[in-house]
Amino acid sequence: MNHLKTAILLAGLTALFMAVGFAIGGRGGMMIAFVVASATNLFSYWNSDKMVLRMYGAREVDEATAPDFVRMVHELARRADLPLPRVFIMDNPQPNAFATGRNPQNAAVAATTGLLQSLSPEEVAGVMAHELAHIKHYDTLTMTMTATIAGAISMLANFGLLFGGGNRNNNNPFGAIGTILMVILAPVAAMLVQMAISRSREYEADRGGAEILGRPMALASALAKISGAAHEVPNYEAESNPATAHMFIINPLSGARMDNLFSTHPAVENRIAALRALSQQMGGGGFAPGPSPAVRPPGGNPWGGAARGGDAGPRRGPWG
Repeated sequence: MNHLKTAILLAGLTALFMAVGFAIGGRGGMMIAFVVASATNLFSYWNSDKMVLRMYGAREVDEATAPDFVRMVHELARRADLPLPRVFIMDNPQPNAFATGRNPQNAAVAATTGLLQSLSPEEVAGVMAHELAHIKHYDTLTMTMTATIAGAISMLANFGLLFGGGNRNNNNPFGAIGTILMVILAPVAAMLVQMAISRSREYEADRGGAEILGRPMALASALAKISGAAHEVPNYEAESNPATAHMFIINPLSGARMDNLFSTHPAVENRIAALRALSQQMGGGGFAPGPSPAVRPPGGNPWGGAARGGDAGPRRGPWG
């Protein structure tokens, strides 16, 4: 049902995009809007993962540079019956994570240093299982397309306001006033559709991640910790690129806590309640990545590897 709803919402966004083009330039404007949308989506399909990873300065890691973290992600991917994704770390103090890629064969997961340093291994595993669930459900492609179309609608609307679309010669049935209303309200409608899709996908990824890990309360604990820190520790890259906020497990922007039309994510309290109910259904067991380290040496490389300029010290994280 959620997949059907997502398809309907995406179709609605596309229709809205073409309607704005029609309001600005009549049938010709609608066709141009369709061509632009198709070209933009094609470019995003092949390059969105590279663009967003570069945007956040993510660096790829492997078993030589972050062994514990990479092994954890790979083990979770095997449990989810997914190809092994590329693994990235973002040098950012805000605890957060996201997944990207057009399909499971070309997927990547990224976590911030803040997430790896502030959560226990089991909680990190819960977060990464959530991101792998997004990949398994093809949410990364859906959300990229949604963001692209919504952004294009806003761009077209700004163009219409700037150049005063809706003249009498473009066969526009809305008239000048209708066109002005269209170009003002269309971006708002697109934003609401984008947010509705994002919220429905987050609930599904929470459930899918909990099933991959087998420990719903590990993810619930992680959500509580990340939510508390995400609104206290700024994420300047996300603030500069708010269109990518829906990709993160918790909204990286300041001030978005409510589960309403203007929130990119469901309320954390609602997500935790759903996970608690799922935990009661599932019982115990599941994948246990290992005990949390008692001490994390300052300056150490998160999740395995030596600290710069010093001894490696005790291994940290799962299988440490």
